[in-house]
Amino acid sequence: MSPNAARPAEAPPPGTGFRVYRPALPEVCPRDPARMALAADAGGRCEIFTWHAATGTARQVTDSPDGTLHCALDADARVWWFAENRRGAGRWYFQEFDGGPRLPGLTGLPAGLPHGLAVSHAGTVAIGLGDGHGMTVHLGMPGGAARAVHTVDGHALLAGISPSGGLLALSGAAGSDRAVTLLTCSGALLDQLSGRTGRLWALGFAPSPAGTELLLVQEADGHYRLATWRPGAGLRAQDWCRFDTEITARWYPEGRRVLVRQDRHGRSTLAAADLDRRTLTPVPSPPGTLLDAAPHPGDDVHYLWTDAATPPQMRSTAGTRLPALATLPARVSGRHRELWTPGPDGPVHTLLSEPDSAPGRRPPLVFLVHGGPADHDRDAYDPEVHSLVASGFAVARVNYRGSTGYGPRWRTAFGAGVGLTQVADLVAVRTDLLRRGLAREDAIGLWGTSWGGYLALLALGTRPDLWQAGVAVKPVADCVAAHRTGTPALRALDERLFGGTPDDVPDRYARSSPLHYAAEVRAPLLVIAATLDAKCPPGQVRGYLTALREAGVPHESLWLETGHDGYTGAHHVAVLRRAMGFLDRHLRRAPAARRTPRSAADGVFGGTGPSGAPECTTHVP
Repeated sequence: MSPNAARPAEAPPPGTGFRVYRPALPEVCPRDPARMALAADAGGRCEIFTWHAATGTARQVTDSPDGTLHCALDADARVWWFAENRRGAGRWYFQEFDGGPRLPGLTGLPAGLPHGLAVSHAGTVAIGLGDGHGMTVHLGMPGGAARAVHTVDGHALLAGISPSGGLLALSGAAGSDRAVTLLTCSGALLDQLSGRTGRLWALGFAPSPAGTELLLVQEADGHYRLATWRPGAGLRAQDWCRFDTEITARWYPEGRRVLVRQDRHGRSTLAAADLDRRTLTPVPSPPGTLLDAAPHPGDDVHYLWTDAATPPQMRSTAGTRLPALATLPARVSGRHRELWTPGPDGPVHTLLSEPDSAPGRRPPLVFLVHGGPADHDRDAYDPEVHSLVASGFAVARVNYRGSTGYGPRWRTAFGAGVGLTQVADLVAVRTDLLRRGLAREDAIGLWGTSWGGYLALLALGTRPDLWQAGVAVKPVADCVAAHRTGTPALRALDERLFGGTPDDVPDRYARSSPLHYAAEVRAPLLVIAATLDAKCPPGQVRGYLTALREAGVPHESLWLETGHDGYTGAHHVAVLRRAMGFLDRHLRRAPAARRTPRSAADGVFGGTGPSGAPECTTHVP
């Protein structure tokens, strides 16, 4: 996005050829809704800007070589941001909305991982910092000395602070005994909510200082419902407000009302829930996907809308002026539709995108595999889909079992084993597309990032004769090594999916690990990894590449000096160009790689990562 009034949104930064944007709404000051803060494009990387809706002016707040993404805006219009290094460790800082000195959020804190920031109406700031093993919550006044009040081993996040500054809410694993923990600001335990009989997610305290009420989502009886918690009254399920697929919600500024956003079958809807009247009223929005939505004073709702052919757009139901996203100015090329393939746990949903014209034989097809697994592909603009379709490829995005947006039963369907269940769905969709005449058996590739990269490697190894090329970006390649060297959150996820640690259930980890099948890979393979990746650590990728070499499997690799996530466009462009060229060579069967079209190389990208000097290798026995 590009709120900088000095540079038109349609023009890329000089000399870069690309812009970046973050698909999220601006943070809004509770006491002055015209004042906003957001991550936006600054010369090809994400930085923090202020935006004043009344004047339409912007000011750049941060300027980091590797970009800045995390930001907040408190009730006193102080802009907060997390300044981090390439490994993701750093500190919170703040500055007045109109400028001034950069001040530490709290003094005396070491560098750590961002596990949450909350500022009460009384001015108390709470900061959650992780160290790779657990999380500590620190309290103080902005710019003042930090006071550690609580430490949690393993995965935990700071979910909020009450308006009075008296209570803290922490989120743990949603299905654990400590799904939600309520503490006083002296660190005393007030209540602990278990998710064993129904997973729980804390969404924040009501903004009204008149009472203390926490909003939650609870999974129960195959549905998701709203729930609330009050001191002394405990947890109360709002049984009348139930949904068959995943939801999230935010408090309205006034009253006991919340805005509910539901993700269902790759699309989104909005509704206003009145907790006193027990009513649910639809909030109109166009068909497609709402990447974010937030209520504001005067019943204004800001939302970020997109569909497969339309880059994201910020909109306001009250006509509030919002900053322009640095996306493409109009609908993109391509034909977009959806398909349903029969499966053992219900039909598998696929979003299919095809070039506008494909004379002669069917174009080569790329399965673009989403990560997560608790995520899903949406009826939403995707720059990788756009680049592939503009280059003459068809793209299939499969919401395999384990994806969100299809209900709790679908999300937990791993009957054939972790990863293997999802590969079975990819194979079933491949068969269906061939049966329908929508693909060619000799030109089908895989491309996935993170857990999607893991599935690409697993599919290439377990079903080697079905694919003609594969690209795995920052993947899990060795399940055992990834568990032992990954983050607490990902170790907890592994243990939930596999039913224990690698020592507890070694056969399950081995059976689901791409490393176990490395010698079986037959299709040309490109592995792109990051030397500073904490989520998919580099050591387990190097071990997989060694196994490929020892088995004599031809492959290519690209190493970037980055972490798993990041905020500059150069990294995204490097990955995109290398992957597009690789797929072009191996799926078109051309004697030489075609030049990547300008629309793919010089575009606008979201979800970008930090730049780094790439190290490229090709291994051909």
